[in-house]
Amino acid sequence: MKLVNYQLQTPFATHRMGVLVGDKIIDLQQAHRTLMQLGELDESVLLPDEPMKFYAHFQQNISIVKDIVNLLPALTDSFPYAFSLDEVRLETPVPHPSKIICIGTNYADHVKEMGSKIPDYPVLFSKFTNALIGPEDAIHKNAQTEKLDYEVELAVVIGKEAKNVSEDQALDYIAGYTIANDTSARDLQKRTPQWLQGKTQDRSTPIGPWLVTKDEIENPGNLNIQSFVNGELRQSSNTKHLIFDIAHLIHFISHLFTLEPGDIILTGTPDGVGMARNEFLQVGDEVKLEIEGIGTMTNKIIEE
Repeated sequence: MKLVNYQLQTPFATHRMGVLVGDKIIDLQQAHRTLMQLGELDESVLLPDEPMKFYAHFQQNISIVKDIVNLLPALTDSFPYAFSLDEVRLETPVPHPSKIICIGTNYADHVKEMGSKIPDYPVLFSKFTNALIGPEDAIHKNAQTEKLDYEVELAVVIGKEAKNVSEDQALDYIAGYTIANDTSARDLQKRTPQWLQGKTQDRSTPIGPWLVTKDEIENPGNLNIQSFVNGELRQSSNTKHLIFDIAHLIHFISHLFTLEPGDIILTGTPDGVGMARNEFLQVGDEVKLEIEGIGTMTNKIIEE
């Protein structure tokens, strides 16, 4: 399933949870309410409409969503809460995670092009929620940077609390997968040993377009991953080339601190970044990211 955080294209629209079925966004709370009224679902606590409340109890809520999707034929053709994609604005699937954990130097060819060494342990850094934007939003170029870079990454969203998780059970803690652009101000990132200042500028990190639930991705360790700038292919690799795979990352991180539902892990970027090419993003550029099994996300660069 593809879960979305959407807003209607109307004034004062609120963020709501939906599921993409065919070419329609189905409002989950309204579908749940209608199916209960029709007697198709037992009376229970109504699904939350707000994304973070949904992810806080993901395991319980996703079970209800599966029932809703199976029962969609029971809804009439006049069900008023099914929207075409041009009627809504897609927002970042998880808008206010408690943690955004990023992995650096996690593809061998990217390590080589950056002149770094293969790390002995996963390289962790963080972003803050001020950086997050939706899949249809523009990336803001901070006036302090002249070296804005793109980084296509597979993003993992946690579905239940994970503490001291073993590698063989790690994938059980995943809600699903999405696409992230770990947009980086390289000149700010490199001026100190700590990368944070180059990684979390306001409105710089698009994530989306939706969350693909883990049951839809048979093997997250074998997905083609690409980026394009103004239509030119820049990065092309496969997640099988991750130095530390997803199971190891969850295992490693969960032994340092607890992962909570809705937390996001950006798993690293392959080679082909602008820093290695000495070609940086400029205002007006368009960045398109694509990951097999998830979809595409396109964002333009504007001045902050």
